[in-house]
Amino acid sequence: MERREEQPGAAGAGAAPALDFTVENVEKALHQLYYDPNIENKNLAQKWLMQAQVSPQAWHFSWQLLQPDKVPEIQYFGASALHIKISRYWSDIPTDQYESLKAQLFTQITRFASGSKIVLTRLCVALASLALSMMPDAWPCAVADMVRLFQAEDSPVDGQGRCLALLELLTVLPEEFQTSRLPQYRKGLVRASLAVECGAVFPLLEQLLQQPSSPSCVRQKVLKCFSSWVQLEVPLQDCEALIQAAFAALQDSELFDSSVEAIVNAISQPDAQRYVNTLLKLIPLVLGLQEQLRQAVQNGDMETSHGICRIAVALGENHSRALLDQVEHWQSFLALVNMIMFCTGIPGHYPVNETTSSLTLTFWYTLQDDILSFEAEKQAVYQQVYRPVYFQLVDVLLHKAQFPSDEEYGFWSSDEKEQFRIYRVDISDTLMYVYEMLGAELLSNLYDKLGRLLTSSEEPYSWQHTEALLYGFQSIAETIDVNYSDVVPGLIGLIPRISISNVQLADTVMFTIGALSEWLADHPVMINSVLPLVLHALGNPELSVSSVSTLKKICRECKYDLPPYAANIVAVSQDVLMKQIHKTSQCMWLMQALGFLLSALQVEEILKNLHSLISPYIQQLEKLAEEIPNPSNKLAIVHILGLLSNLFTTLDVSHHEDDHEGPEVRKLPVPQGPNPVVVVLQQVFQLIQKVLSKWLNDAQVVEAVCAIFEKSVKTLLDDFAPMVPQLCEMLGRMYSTIPQASALDLTRQLVHIFAHEPAHFPPIEALFLLVTSVTLTLFQQGPRDHPDIVDSFMQLLAQALKRKPDLFLCERLDVKAVFQCAVLALKFPEAPTVKASCGFFAIGGQASRSLMDCFADILFALNKHCFSLLSLWIKEALQPPGFPSARLSPEQKDTFSQQILRERVNKRRVKEMVKEFTLLCRGLHGTDYTADY
Repeated sequence: MERREEQPGAAGAGAAPALDFTVENVEKALHQLYYDPNIENKNLAQKWLMQAQVSPQAWHFSWQLLQPDKVPEIQYFGASALHIKISRYWSDIPTDQYESLKAQLFTQITRFASGSKIVLTRLCVALASLALSMMPDAWPCAVADMVRLFQAEDSPVDGQGRCLALLELLTVLPEEFQTSRLPQYRKGLVRASLAVECGAVFPLLEQLLQQPSSPSCVRQKVLKCFSSWVQLEVPLQDCEALIQAAFAALQDSELFDSSVEAIVNAISQPDAQRYVNTLLKLIPLVLGLQEQLRQAVQNGDMETSHGICRIAVALGENHSRALLDQVEHWQSFLALVNMIMFCTGIPGHYPVNETTSSLTLTFWYTLQDDILSFEAEKQAVYQQVYRPVYFQLVDVLLHKAQFPSDEEYGFWSSDEKEQFRIYRVDISDTLMYVYEMLGAELLSNLYDKLGRLLTSSEEPYSWQHTEALLYGFQSIAETIDVNYSDVVPGLIGLIPRISISNVQLADTVMFTIGALSEWLADHPVMINSVLPLVLHALGNPELSVSSVSTLKKICRECKYDLPPYAANIVAVSQDVLMKQIHKTSQCMWLMQALGFLLSALQVEEILKNLHSLISPYIQQLEKLAEEIPNPSNKLAIVHILGLLSNLFTTLDVSHHEDDHEGPEVRKLPVPQGPNPVVVVLQQVFQLIQKVLSKWLNDAQVVEAVCAIFEKSVKTLLDDFAPMVPQLCEMLGRMYSTIPQASALDLTRQLVHIFAHEPAHFPPIEALFLLVTSVTLTLFQQGPRDHPDIVDSFMQLLAQALKRKPDLFLCERLDVKAVFQCAVLALKFPEAPTVKASCGFFAIGGQASRSLMDCFADILFALNKHCFSLLSLWIKEALQPPGFPSARLSPEQKDTFSQQILRERVNKRRVKEMVKEFTLLCRGLHGTDYTADY
């Protein structure tokens, strides 16, 4: 099909013909892009200009757009078009034109040295791209030539202008290299060439930086240029003089930011750790910044303290292993560590008064890893030196984790509060990590401090201090097994003594109890010390998340020890649910907690509690089922159905593999008679059908109904069997009336669990045939608007084929039509749908890394099971010219088909072949895009 190019302004006054990329039309389009108030016209102009930039005419109009009488926006477009042509279409340029192109660019850069800076930068980027494409063979001394040409005295531009233009060119050259599309082998050659050429750059930069007469703008540009070059992994020893000059420049406030950037980039390059002697020389330079750092902190100069901290952390974090290896220099490295500790504990509250401390946290992980990686003898020495440092770190972190005063916190914005929350999570993660270094002594340390704080009669303690110590404990207990800690009983005993007068403190008390729920399961006698606190907190909406999540953890971990408290827990939970104290998600968690709790009771107790718990909701649902559908009663219906499905997610009386193990396992006798969940589901089944009859059009309500049964099936497994016939019948009616993806997902669950059992096969088969027939009709009408249904249908087919292939042998199933539908689904743009379709064709394939892997799975499966047919199909499929891509030659297609047909054992090789073929189809083979595949 012929593509029609759109001309900007075509909708308006008489426009030039399509594809007429003249200077005049480009200028009109740019005017339209910048000044037309109509967004549609702007978009048209942008699209047309993008086509103009890559057109052959761009070589002509670009130079004309750079004329002195044009405005900077137009000149900028000209320079950008030149860069695009050089960087993306280098192969189009005849070799005999390289020199004239280079000369023209030099001329333009010289002219713009005293003109628009944004245009100058684009021209420099264009010349940099040209240099990278010509290096090393066609332009062996590119950088030295640039320096020489710009130092020539016969230029009409003044010395400072030439100097700044040269520095701009030298700055963008490494940056252009980092983002260039050079093939990998060329990249290596050019990198090596640039590494040699830095010998022409660094002496010039040193001279300009140390020269007293150099103006500030030149010195700033020098620092930026140095910062750009060090990212090419220049040997650190070659950077020594410039790094020292950059340290000296830190005293100049105008050069401070550029100096920090240059020093950090130089220190952080991966290769720098090889140059230990240079690193050791840097430590005194960094330590020499401590007075400047203290002054900045004292004066509230956050930018300076932040910059100095970045330098200290860059040296410590990137090179701690190399510096720790220099045992004779342990004191100077320890001094650097203490400087970083100062940065961690910098005064003020993050993120309002300071933003520096967060930079240091990763350093403490790195230092610990490096110390613990040494052999035993060396590790013991460093443990002796650094254990006290890490205990000090814990104190500093807990101080930084403290909330500000209530009054001050009240003035914080919601964004600042969220940043502080994330910062505390980072501190929590660090404390958990530090436990590996300090062990049980850390818990004792925290417990002693908390005990002293709560029992001291000398001075009143602040809630912030108590909260921080508890937070430290919680951070460790959440992820570390504290079951054998001798301080936890004391801590549980201290918790009720805490005077809770604040929401943040109450939250942390709750989360700490939740973190200790596994310990409580092993020490059930202590449950009564903390459970009343949790139940009391349930009534406070401000403690909603912490109290409900803690109760859920206790009910999950300690369910066999909770029967004495069950009546109380259910009563309090019912009360808060009826009062609607909690938001929807917390109500769902609370129902999950009650499901865990009820699972450990006798069946008659479960049924009694279920009756009192859900009767009010059933009555409410009966009332709602009579009403005419509207948005408010829909919300109420979805909420009630959600409560039921969350309750049934965790209510499991079968006690399988996740229960307690060991000699003291307490298993209830297997209950006789039907499962309590099934009893309730059978009682409410008619009501659910009634609700459905009015809400079949609403995907959300249908999804909520399906969720009740899907979660019940997953939890109950075989115990769900009595419900199978009536559920299959209901699902069939639902799907026949209005097809919904959630009904297919529930059908898939039923197929997975019950299709292999002879007693349940007839209703499952009937349902499978029905939903397949309805979906095939949907495909005939046009499935494009229902990617979710197609996705779920493909997953159902794959599950059926894997679990019970007999389902496909029924005479009433049109297997050919099913196959055709799956082929159609392969063409959908939605990745999950395509993946599900591939899963159907390549049954048994592992989860694929990408869609190309999915297609490879299909080819492999066909080759393994239908070799003779595939050899015909693949030849026939690849025969049409231009298919699957015009970029492929007949030879390449032949090679691919032969490779595929030869490989019937190694699936990984087939995936590699498909990947290579894909790259050839897209014209990306041999480019730097290959790495992304």
